Amino acid sequence: MASSVPNTAPHASLPATRLARITAWAGPYAALFQMVLLGLALLSLSRLGLVAWQWDRVRATGIAPSVFVQGVRADLILLGYFAAVPLLFAPLLAHRATARFWRAATLGWATLALVFIAFMELSSPQFILQYDVRPNRLFIEYLAYPREVFATLWNGFRIALVLGCGLTVVIGAAIFSLLRRAARGSGAWPARRLLLFWPVLCLLVAMQVRSTLGHRPANPALFALSGDSLVNSLIINSAWSVLDAAGAMRSESSSSEIYGAMPRAQVLDTVRAAPWLRTARFDQPGLPTLHRQQAAVTRARPLNLVIVLEESLGATFVESLGGLPVTPELEKLKSEGWWFEQLYATGTRSVRGIEAVVAGFAPTPARSVVKLSLAQRNFYTLADGLGRAGYHTEFVYGGEAHFDNMRGFFTGNGFSQVVDLPQMQPRFVGSWGASDEDLFDKSLARLRSLHDAGKPFFSLIFTSSNHEPFEYPDGRITPHDAAKQTVNNAVKYADYALGKFIRAAKQESYWKDTVFLIVADHDNRVYGDALVPVKKFHIPGLILGADVQPKRIRPIASQIDLAPTLLSLLGVSSTHPMIGRDFARDSESPGRALLQFNNIFAYLEGASATILRPGAAPLLGRYDAATGVLDPHAGTPSRAQAERALAHVLLPSLLYREQRYRAAP
Repeated sequence: MASSVPNTAPHASLPATRLARITAWAGPYAALFQMVLLGLALLSLSRLGLVAWQWDRVRATGIAPSVFVQGVRADLILLGYFAAVPLLFAPLLAHRATARFWRAATLGWATLALVFIAFMELSSPQFILQYDVRPNRLFIEYLAYPREVFATLWNGFRIALVLGCGLTVVIGAAIFSLLRRAARGSGAWPARRLLLFWPVLCLLVAMQVRSTLGHRPANPALFALSGDSLVNSLIINSAWSVLDAAGAMRSESSSSEIYGAMPRAQVLDTVRAAPWLRTARFDQPGLPTLHRQQAAVTRARPLNLVIVLEESLGATFVESLGGLPVTPELEKLKSEGWWFEQLYATGTRSVRGIEAVVAGFAPTPARSVVKLSLAQRNFYTLADGLGRAGYHTEFVYGGEAHFDNMRGFFTGNGFSQVVDLPQMQPRFVGSWGASDEDLFDKSLARLRSLHDAGKPFFSLIFTSSNHEPFEYPDGRITPHDAAKQTVNNAVKYADYALGKFIRAAKQESYWKDTVFLIVADHDNRVYGDALVPVKKFHIPGLILGADVQPKRIRPIASQIDLAPTLLSLLGVSSTHPMIGRDFARDSESPGRALLQFNNIFAYLEGASATILRPGAAPLLGRYDAATGVLDPHAGTPSRAQAERALAHVLLPSLLYREQRYRAAP
């Protein structure tokens, strides 16, 4: 029998010797225990650093001790998953005959697991700076676009990238060296002892992963102990956050069910009871939201439509909406058309804004339908509806349209043409493509050509200059900040390019026949110490052009209301599945907004916000629009409020899963 006494040869480092002594009793399972111990130390140190960095917010929640205690619990869950994989093979490989291979395999596995953990923790500070939460599903989604992501990291976060990768290599080498030296003290066990001990270890690891005696095993939602999403994310670790998101993405077609269940008929009845849908006729059971919308404006010839979707242009940057004075051109334009004073984005990603503005589709905790397989064909969009009405439809983008699967979604759902970077001759190209000026110059040429063809048209123009690393041409603006590449300067440039575009469009003959919508996809960063940072969902929206008269839209509005409103202003009566509100027919009655923030859904109506969380009772929040402060514990929502919120988040998942969000055949 091999000795289980640790190797104390002179070349063995002191930490390795100590680690070997602590785990010597575990014999062939020593490497797994060493992985757990090192993992706990690594994750606890990282959490300590993150808490110190964000101490003001952690202290404000009053749960600082729980962050560390429950954090260890979350770390044990992650490490239990990593330990379970080699443990399953122990009865086959952890014998004396294969001891050398077993040691090498467990050493390699433990090293890889700990390097992955270290990499994710090192990635966390920069991700938190951008998204105000630990790495989550966005971390995975962006991996599909390595060129754009690397260009952004290299041009905007070069120091952080180099330091992060360098430290990962250094830490990885140190971990491997430590585990390799500690492994010399582990010995093989007789087969009987190995097999007798194995079921006990399996039970312990299963309990470690489950982490509760409750009906359901622990999940990240269990650690949401405060009203601050960032603090809640500090409790768990980044590796588990990302791996859990990857698992959730596999079953995302039914993702909204994490908030609870409701009979299908009740979901439909509740949503269709909205004042603007109450008189609609839903005649096709197979397409439960399909209904006829009669345009509020009658026209002899329908108008053209141009939507300018502004990247990350939140109310944060609009002075009249309580933001910074960096959008002077938009401020001038707002008095020329319909100005939405309380318009809210549905989410925090561009594709979420696209699905809301272009398809009128409500948000879910899943990925946007722009990226989901069942929505790549026969999914309703404005382009699909207007294309059926004889419009030419196109998408114009300064970058490469394959990003975020936009090209695939658009071409499969009504857009007849896509114009992106390869079709442009830009004077300035940044990490995300052509500058907004180049984009708008191309758009002006396209609009003139479409108008000359004598066919009504719909053009979706998506900007990108206001995107990290905030690159734009010199000499265009008086900078707001001293340093050039800042978000405030990028917004000011984007606003400058927008103003220049609208001035040029006004000189064209199509201006009098075209409705323009200027709207943001989302704010630049959604952060704050609120459970749902409602203020950061506030975005500007302006409809102008043709015969649109100046008007202030004061009720709460959602991005999903824009498409029905535009159809009315165009003079297009159509049959569609959108559940949004037509503000051309009623711009005075109270409205509502649907907000998806990570895995939390909020239904905002007036000052009340019904908040749905996975596996937890709904909360009733009180939102003060003047201060932007949300109190998530203002009371308990009424049954009607809770059911209204649940129905609105269940419906889009239902329609997607059953492929019923489409026009009639």
